[in-house]
Amino acid sequence: MSWIEKMSILGVRSFGIEDKDKQIITFFSPLTILVGPNGAGKTTIIECLKYICTGDFPPGTKGNTFVHDPKVAQETDVRAQIRLQFRDVNGELVAVQRSMVCTQKSKKTEFKTLEGVITRTKHGEKVSLSSKCAEIDREMISSLGVSKSVLNNVIFCHQEDSNWPLSEGKALKQKFDEIFSATRYIKALETLRQVRQTQGQKIKECQTELKYLKQNKEKACEIRDQITSKEAQLTSSKEIVKSYENELDSLEDRLKEIEQNLSKIMKLDNEIKALDSRKRQMEKDNSELEQKMEKVFQGTDEQLNELYHNHQRTVREKERRLIDCQRELEKLNKESRLLNQEKSELLVEQGRLQLQADRHQEHIRARDSLIQSLAAQLELDGFERGPFSERQIKNFHKLVRERQEREAETTSQLINDFAEKETLKQKQIDEIRDKKTGLGRIIELKSEILSKKQNELKNVKYELQQLEGSSDRILELDQELTKTERELSKAEKNSNIETLKTEVISLQNEKADLDRILRKLDQEMEQLNHHTTTRTQMEMLTKDKADKDEHIRKIKSRHSDELTSLLGYFPNKKQLEDWLHSKSKEINQTRDRLAKLNKELASAEQNKNHINNELKRKEEQLSNYEDKLFDVCGSQDFESDLDRLKEEIEKSSKQRAMLAGATAVYSQFITQLTDENQSCCPVCQRVFQTEAELQEVISDLQSKLRLAPDKLKSTESELKKKEKRRDEMLGLVPMRQSIIDLKEKEIPELRNKLQNVNRDIQRLKNDIEEQETLLGTIMPEEESAKVCLTDVTLMERFQMDLKDVERKIAQQAAKLQGLALDRTVQQVNQEKQEKQHKLDTVSSKIELNRKLIQDQQEQIQHLKSTTNELKSEKLQISTNLQRRQQLEEQTVELSTEVQSLHREIKDAKEQVSPLETTLEKFQQEKEELINKKNTSNKIAQDKINDIKEKVKNIHRYVKDIENYIQDGKDDYKKQKENELDKVIAQLSECEKHKEKINNEMGIMRQDIDTQKIGMLHCEVPMQDDPAVWGFNIYI
Repeated sequence: MSWIEKMSILGVRSFGIEDKDKQIITFFSPLTILVGPNGAGKTTIIECLKYICTGDFPPGTKGNTFVHDPKVAQETDVRAQIRLQFRDVNGELVAVQRSMVCTQKSKKTEFKTLEGVITRTKHGEKVSLSSKCAEIDREMISSLGVSKSVLNNVIFCHQEDSNWPLSEGKALKQKFDEIFSATRYIKALETLRQVRQTQGQKIKECQTELKYLKQNKEKACEIRDQITSKEAQLTSSKEIVKSYENELDSLEDRLKEIEQNLSKIMKLDNEIKALDSRKRQMEKDNSELEQKMEKVFQGTDEQLNELYHNHQRTVREKERRLIDCQRELEKLNKESRLLNQEKSELLVEQGRLQLQADRHQEHIRARDSLIQSLAAQLELDGFERGPFSERQIKNFHKLVRERQEREAETTSQLINDFAEKETLKQKQIDEIRDKKTGLGRIIELKSEILSKKQNELKNVKYELQQLEGSSDRILELDQELTKTERELSKAEKNSNIETLKTEVISLQNEKADLDRILRKLDQEMEQLNHHTTTRTQMEMLTKDKADKDEHIRKIKSRHSDELTSLLGYFPNKKQLEDWLHSKSKEINQTRDRLAKLNKELASAEQNKNHINNELKRKEEQLSNYEDKLFDVCGSQDFESDLDRLKEEIEKSSKQRAMLAGATAVYSQFITQLTDENQSCCPVCQRVFQTEAELQEVISDLQSKLRLAPDKLKSTESELKKKEKRRDEMLGLVPMRQSIIDLKEKEIPELRNKLQNVNRDIQRLKNDIEEQETLLGTIMPEEESAKVCLTDVTLMERFQMDLKDVERKIAQQAAKLQGLALDRTVQQVNQEKQEKQHKLDTVSSKIELNRKLIQDQQEQIQHLKSTTNELKSEKLQISTNLQRRQQLEEQTVELSTEVQSLHREIKDAKEQVSPLETTLEKFQQEKEELINKKNTSNKIAQDKINDIKEKVKNIHRYVKDIENYIQDGKDDYKKQKENELDKVIAQLSECEKHKEKINNEMGIMRQDIDTQKIGMLHCEVPMQDDPAVWGFNIYI
């Protein structure tokens, strides 16, 4: 439990603002009573306790009226302070301090709360907690262990708010809720309810989930067993498969060997077949040429050329004709595609129209089926077999409408008959009900009258019973009246009200005189206290002036040398701030320059890294290019190697052409020497003398002819290699140019850039070192000046306070001039206490006399009222005795009327019973009629609705059929079929024309191929001599 020990008050309401005015209140256990006259400060103590504990000001104040008035204190600033020492809930000692200041402005006062501090003693050390670091209000509430509402409304309740238990229900409930924390309890209950509901829902979900989990567990167990069995099967299967795989590996190796051999055999077989086929074809071509050969042309060259040109002209004409046929064929193909597209569109349209026609026939069949079923249902003749014509359908609709009208009339007549019966039965029920209601009303009225008469009879009997003892009561009242009048006269004789009133007036005059004397004494006490305060303030101000002078001297002696070395003089606050501003600006500029230089240095370093990387990449690229060039060329002299390679390729090309011509010439020469039986040389026309020379020449030519293909093949292979190398070297021409650019331009430029960047980096490093040296010199000067600025500011504030203190000393000295006092404060206070005691005695006497006057007046008034009540009761009893005979006659009359009413009510109830039986019977008959009517009506309506639904369906089908006929879908379908037949005919003619052109083109191609095959032109250079040519034309 927490308890309060001490509290000090300074500068609050009427409490003074000087240290000597500080009031310390010690609170005792278990009870402390505050006693004092009005205005003594009892309420202020409670308000200070409330403020120090909760931070709330008294009702109707905003803080400025809570602090001592600056005008009364004749000060511009008034500081108020409340300190409280108490034991917290743990029994530890806690001290709390709250301070306020109220400043007098020109027209109003300004209030401000200063820093509050809570001090605790922990382990023998004091630990302070400022309001800047924590909420003091919350800390106080937790330390006291009492809620804020209890402090405000119960413990420290202000006298203006003490009647809150008598406030309205809503406000009272709110107060009690705050005191007992009912809202938190309700919220806790609501939270518990929500948690319980949530947990219950979770339990249901978990139970459902548990059910499914059990099922899943059982299923999982089954699956696990299956998996175990399957794994055993899988293991055995894997072993079997492994054994099979081992056997299969050897078989696969054997199979691969067989496949390789088979592929080789098939390849050889294919080559054999190809060679056989080629051989047969060549033999066939040779035989065909021999058969077609009529003669060997023996004419001149001009004749041969003319024959050749005529043959070429014939071939070109046939080719032009072939191209025209191809164009015409393409045109026919295009036309055929268009006709096919049109045919497909017409087929789609025909399918759609056929679908509509099928649907039209289905509608006709459905209509006829509905007509037959409805005719059978309505028993209409002539509609047993379809299809139906339009006249039959119109006739059917007419008959159906007539039948519907008859059914409706029959149903209406039936309903009217039931309605008439129901009306008649309702009329009978209403008559019976009216009779019953009339009798019930009569019974009710008679019962009410009977009840009233019985009550009147009961009241009359009660009055008669009361009047039986009235005579005895009159005698008792006479005795009591006499006794009361005697006591009243005695009390009036013994009362001294007038004497007491006169004494009260004299005491009130004496109290007024004492009040005037006390006011004079208070004024005298206030004057004495004021002058005593003035002298005390004078002494304190003088001491304060000496302290401030000492502080100023110490500050100057501490910083004079340092500031003089920096500025050359001892500055004031403004001068020092200006100097600091300039130094700060210089430091910022230096830092900006340093940051800029660092940024430039980082950029230069990054540029250097980039250039190094680029240079390294270029050198690597140059090395790679040179390696590639050396791999291809074998040396670094690219141009000479390329020119030499081109010359070798040209020589090889000429050699290949010579070998190719030599092969043809050697073949021709050998043919001429062997087949034509010529004994002269084909070149020089030299005649061989003997057969041996001829055979020697032939064998020599044959040996050269055998060697020619190998030489030609090796020459072509070597030529291909050289051409490939030439292509590779030509592909390296851009690389060669890149190597030249890298060596002569790019790498030197990068090296120059790198040197420039290195020079810039060195320059920037020097500049940065200079700026850092300058900054290291300026910053200590600024730091020392900042340290001095705090003391210089403090010194200027001391100087201003010193001027203020000197002004206050002058004011207090002016107040004390010409002062002469003849009495002390103790004498005035003693006299004031004596007068106050007399005043309290007089006030108590006045209150006592007023109470005696009030008691005597209340006693006399009570006796008078008792006398009047007794007289009134006596008069009432006398009046009632006169009415006794009248009441007895009224009793007899009322008894007779009550008996008569009983008989009438009994007769009416006997008449109601048969009426109720008859009414129930009629109501039952009415309900039966209503049920029959509803049943008949429902059957008839169902029948009519069924007929209407079928007629509606028939109308829908008839409308669809009419729409199909009106839209002319049959004619449109026939039209599309005719168009389709025309397109098919055109397409057939087009196909025939295409076939004709294809046949013609085939014949022309065969003629062209035959004519091309018929002419073989051979040009054979012999030993690079253009004078030797041979021609053979086979026609």
